[in-house]
Amino acid sequence: MKLGVVGLPNVGKSTLFNAITEAGAEAQNYPFCTIEPNVGVVAVPDDRLEVLGKMYSTKKITPAIVEFVDIAGLVKGASHGEGLGNKFLSHIREVDAVVHVVRCFKNPDIIHVEGSVDPARDIDTINTELILADLESVEKRLGRAEHLVRTGEKKYADEFDLLKKLKDCLSEGKSIRTLTLSEDEKELVSSYFLLTSKPVIYCANIDENDIGSANALSEQVKQLAAIDSSEFIEISAGVEAEIASLPLEERQDYIDALGLGESGLSRMIKKCYNLLGLISYLTAGEKEVRAWTIERGTKAPQAAGKIHSDFEKGFIRAEVVTYEDIVRCGGYNQAKEKGLVRSEGKEYVVKDGDVILFRFNV
Repeated sequence: MKLGVVGLPNVGKSTLFNAITEAGAEAQNYPFCTIEPNVGVVAVPDDRLEVLGKMYSTKKITPAIVEFVDIAGLVKGASHGEGLGNKFLSHIREVDAVVHVVRCFKNPDIIHVEGSVDPARDIDTINTELILADLESVEKRLGRAEHLVRTGEKKYADEFDLLKKLKDCLSEGKSIRTLTLSEDEKELVSSYFLLTSKPVIYCANIDENDIGSANALSEQVKQLAAIDSSEFIEISAGVEAEIASLPLEERQDYIDALGLGESGLSRMIKKCYNLLGLISYLTAGEKEVRAWTIERGTKAPQAAGKIHSDFEKGFIRAEVVTYEDIVRCGGYNQAKEKGLVRSEGKEYVVKDGDVILFRFNV
C-alpha cells in the first residue's frame, strides 16, 4: 500500500510525514523544501503479531507495511506548470490513496502561502488543480475515442460514453471518485490513472491545545470530506512528532496521558485499510509470525498467492483458525483438538485475523 501525503506548502505535511515514518524528511518554514518525494516505509501496528510470536516462541515477526510518500507542496496553477506543476501531479498518479493534509491551526510564526488559514479554500485549491489536470487528460482520450467509435465496435462506443460521463463530472468541478460506476467502468477508469479517482483521507492538522476539544476549522474539513466521499482524520502533527521522539516504551503512556488512545499513525492506517478495502490474515510458526495484506473478499488460493505464486497454483486447502480461537485455546494444536481448525477449499473467502496454514502441491 503506497500513500501519497499532499497539501499546500507549510500546512504541516512534512512534519507529519517525519513523525509517522521517522524518516527525517526536511521540514522548513518555506515552500518547496520537499523537492523529490521522500519515502518512508512503516510497519502496520498489529498487537496480534506479538501475542502469536510469544505463543510460538518465534524467531522473527514480520508485520504488514505501508509506504508513505511525502510529495512537494502544491500551489494554484499547478495544472498549468506553476510551482512544481507536472512533477507534483505525476507523483500522485503513482500512489494507491492520497492523505490530504489541511492546516487547521493558527500560528503567526508559520507563513501560509495564501496569507491566511482557510481550510475550505485550501482544499478547493488542490482539488481544482487535480480536476483541471484530469479534465485535460480525459478530453485528449475523448478525442481519440471519437475516431474509434466510427469502427462500429461496441467496446469503443462504451468507452466513449464513459469518457463523456467523466468529462461532465469534472466540468462540474467534481472528483471522479464521487461518481457511481459499474465494475467494468471502474476497471477502465483505473487504467487512466486519473488523479481525482484516487481515494482520499482528509487529515486536519490541529494545534496540540485543540486535542479533545471542538475545532471549527477541523469541522469544515470533516464536512467537506463527507461531500467528497472521502475519509476524515484529525491529527496534531506537532504531537505526533513528540511521540516519535520518545523511546518506544514511553510512547503509549504519553498517548494515554493525552487521551488519544492510540497514535495518529495507527488511526491513519486503520482509515487507509477501510478506505482501500484491505484486511490482514496471519501465518504463524516457530520460524516466523507474519501479517499479509489482501483485499477484502479475496479467496483462499489468491491469498496464498500473496506468499508465493506456487502456493496459488498448487493450492489444495487452507487450514484456518480465527485469531481469537487460537489465543483462547492457548495454541494451534489445542484449537485443533477442540475442532476449531477448519479445512477450507478454493471458494473460501479469507477473513481479517484468520490464522492460516496453506496446503499445496509443488
